[in-house]
Amino acid sequence: MQHLLTGFELDQDGYLKLIGLAQSMKADPKAYRDCLQGMSAALLFEKPSLRTRTTFELAMYNLGGHGVYLGLAKGEMGGRETVPDYARNLSRWVDCLVGRVFKQTTLEELAATGSVPVVNALSDLYHPAQVMADFMTIKEHLGKTAGVKLAYLGDGNNVTNSLLVAGAHLGATVTCFCPLNCGPDVQIFNQAQEVGKRYGAKLDVTNDLSALKDYDVLYTDTWVSMGDDTPLEAVKKVFLPYQINDQLVQSSGAQIVMHCLPAHRGYEITDEVMDGPKSVVFDEAENRLHIHMALLATLLNPQYA
Repeated sequence: MQHLLTGFELDQDGYLKLIGLAQSMKADPKAYRDCLQGMSAALLFEKPSLRTRTTFELAMYNLGGHGVYLGLAKGEMGGRETVPDYARNLSRWVDCLVGRVFKQTTLEELAATGSVPVVNALSDLYHPAQVMADFMTIKEHLGKTAGVKLAYLGDGNNVTNSLLVAGAHLGATVTCFCPLNCGPDVQIFNQAQEVGKRYGAKLDVTNDLSALKDYDVLYTDTWVSMGDDTPLEAVKKVFLPYQINDQLVQSSGAQIVMHCLPAHRGYEITDEVMDGPKSVVFDEAENRLHIHMALLATLLNPQYA
C-alpha cells in the first residue's frame, strides 16, 4: 500500500493486519513510541475537524513523529497555487500528506504529483480511515468482522461508500437503508460488490425499513454532509423514518449502535440511544487514534508494511 485514497488499495489480509496492529498499539502504545522517530506529516485540511485533526496529530506524536497542520478552510487547494505545486513542495519537507478535502480528485492529484504517501482523511466520496476504526470497534465488541450484519440508515454519503468498501473486504453484510434517490455512489457500490464476492460479503441498498430485522449493528450519520448548507429541518420529513431511536433499536435486534460524529441529536439519532447502553459511539471515536497510528506506521515504516 503506497497510499490510502479509497480503501480499495487493500485486500482482506491488509484490513485485518491494520486492525490487529491498531489493537496492539492501543494495548501497549509505549512499545511503538519510536516507530516514526524524526518523521513528519503535513495535515492539509480544507474542512473543520475535531476528531480527525486531533487523532492524526496525536498519532504522529505517539509514534515519535510530528504533524504539521495546514488549515485551508478559507479556500480549496488549487486557489493560491496548484495542487501539484502543493504536492511537490511538501514532498521535499515531509514524509506523508494527510488530506481532509472536498474533492477526491484533490487527493488523487496529490498522490500523482507528490513523492510521499497520501492518506485520505475524508473526501466527498470516501472516508476510509473512519470505517477502519468502525470495524475495529465492531471486532472489539462482537469479536469478529466476518459475518457481522450492519445496517446503515440515512443519507448515502462518503461514510456509506466506505462502509461498503470495508465491509466487502471483511466479509460482512452491509445494508444501506436510504430514502429513494439518497443512496450511496452506484459505481462504488458495484465495485465493492465485486470485491465482496471473493470474501463472502453481502451488500445491498434499500428503502424498505420493514427489512430491518436481525442486524448486529445500527449505524448512522448526519442527514446533511459537511459543506452542504441545506437546513436539517428541510430534509427532516424525508429522513425522519430512518432515525435511530429506542423503538428501532429494539425491533432491529441490534447489539451495538454507531455514529461517526458529529451527531445532530434529535435528528438522525436520539439522546436516549446515543447515551444508552448499546452506544459505542465514543469507542469508535477513540479508535480513530489507534487506526491512524497503524496506518501511518504501515505506510512509513517498512517494518510494518
